[in-house]
Amino acid sequence: MIPVRPPHRFLVAPSGLKESLSAAGAAEAIAEGLLRAAPGAEIDLLPLVDGGEGTARALAASAGGRLVALTATGPVGEPVDSHFALLPGATAVVEMAAVAGLSLVPADRRDPGATTTYGVGELIRTALDAGARRILVGCGDSGTSDGGAGALQALGVRLLDHAGRDLPAGGRALLRLARIDPAGLDPRLAGTELTVACNPFNVLCGARGVARVFGPQKGADPASVEELSTALERWAAMLHRDLGPIATDLRGDPGTGASGGLGAGLAALGARLRPRFEVLLDQLDLDARLARADLVVTAEGSLDGQTPLGKVPGEVARRAKTLGVPVLALAGTIGEGAHETRRIGVDAYSGILPAPVPLPEALARGREFLADAAERALHMVLLGRRMALRA
Repeated sequence: MIPVRPPHRFLVAPSGLKESLSAAGAAEAIAEGLLRAAPGAEIDLLPLVDGGEGTARALAASAGGRLVALTATGPVGEPVDSHFALLPGATAVVEMAAVAGLSLVPADRRDPGATTTYGVGELIRTALDAGARRILVGCGDSGTSDGGAGALQALGVRLLDHAGRDLPAGGRALLRLARIDPAGLDPRLAGTELTVACNPFNVLCGARGVARVFGPQKGADPASVEELSTALERWAAMLHRDLGPIATDLRGDPGTGASGGLGAGLAALGARLRPRFEVLLDQLDLDARLARADLVVTAEGSLDGQTPLGKVPGEVARRAKTLGVPVLALAGTIGEGAHETRRIGVDAYSGILPAPVPLPEALARGREFLADAAERALHMVLLGRRMALRA
């Protein structure tokens, strides 16, 4: 009989649980639960970022950079405390969630037709002021669906209606867009390497466009979803017409739908859209750390059919599978299509709630529930090991 060694080295590599825990907070909670079940375990904490919340902070920490705090225009048009990261080599990391994220939109004001990415443009402009010549924009956890229109306005582009008036904020206003005037665009952008770290599965328009896929998550009812879809179709057409050869047909290009279409708006200015995990995870030495683990534990807010399409647990599982390392995924909720994650390398998954609870309570107690779920799951793993030894 071949001895079955219990897992001793754990890689804890979660994303955040939206509106409940940051990636770092989720990693700490999982580690707490694992250590209750296996007090002598070796745990490698690797909170992962996907361009959303925590990206600037994580990359500043890993690259020896620093955070720059500032006040900027938030998604509902009011000032918010925000930040970006300055890294060695005149590189800045602008995290759109830090200024236009869903967590910055009050629950009673969630209307993706009205929210704006104006603050993203302000952060880019301030990064240029600080001397950045390479700017990485992380997309994720957005509370907007304006196609990046607000960001372009903050960078000096005018969006005009048929009467020559500047459009107000929000994706809904793009229904009235008649002309884009780039004459006032910040000239420093021409000499700046602008990269967008995004989910390549997100596209701007069509049946899988961001208004239809993500609009309801941001507060849009069915009528608003269709209105936004039409507005973003118009936005893509106007970008192509008025910004010349740089702005190719952006309706279905990979990544153009990132952060409510911010990817399309920045691509029209010449930004390079790159798969976020190519940009972000390789800087964190993920593959080498996976190879050292006996078991990988990952987590996200909702494990479902979208997980294999560019979410952190999906990418972790995909890479771990190539190395033969087992993966356990924990999630706030288990949604439709979660079984698809087994195909890409998730060996087992579990929801973290011990019983049905109201959403506000679930969000407030996320750390407790996640730690308890990690403990329960590892006890099951250890039980399986003991059964194998008796076989």
